[in-house]
Amino acid sequence: MAWSVEGMYYENCSCDAVCPCTWSNLTRAATNDDCRVALLFEVERGDVDGVDVAGTTCVVVMQTPRQMLEGNFKAGLIIGSDASDEQAEGLTQVFSGAAGGPMGGFAPLISDFVGVERLPVSVEHEGSNHHIVVGDALDFTLAKETTPDGDPIELTNIVSHPAGPTLEVAVADQVENSVFGIDWSGDGLSGFANRFSWAA
Repeated sequence: MAWSVEGMYYENCSCDAVCPCTWSNLTRAATNDDCRVALLFEVERGDVDGVDVAGTTCVVVMQTPRQMLEGNFKAGLIIGSDASDEQAEGLTQVFSGAAGGPMGGFAPLISDFVGVERLPVSVEHEGSNHHIVVGDALDFTLAKETTPDGDPIELTNIVSHPAGPTLEVAVADQVENSVFGIDWSGDGLSGFANRFSWAA
């Protein structure tokens, strides 16, 4: 199955900023007893096995051990409610990792895939801030971090992350997330916001 997707990526996890799992390419442990993370993908352009998926949104939610390389992840997938059934079928293959690509690297670490939900997704922008609301499941605000000259602060050579190898750092506040039995909240938590482009 041939496919390609590209657009904007937004992340919040339960670690303090900046997530040590990420900057260490999974060799350092999470801030807390485990890592709880939402990876949101706004697909601006894309095609999955001949189906146009432009304008759709997907969110991968995971709960992982403190040391991610131990595996045994719990994961679920949210697809924006405005996607058609045909689009949702293709997006599930891509963002669950079943179709390979960057998410395919996480698939062997997932022992409990709890399913797919369809929820409305809203991403609002104000300057360098992004407010994400996904139904009653996820609600957080990302503020992108910049240098004194206004350039984004970036992590580079992040080869273990599906949205890498370059990630633009953000800090998440007003976090209230609860879905698939995975809950976390707080301020000053880790986040990223940058473009992504995948194909297989």
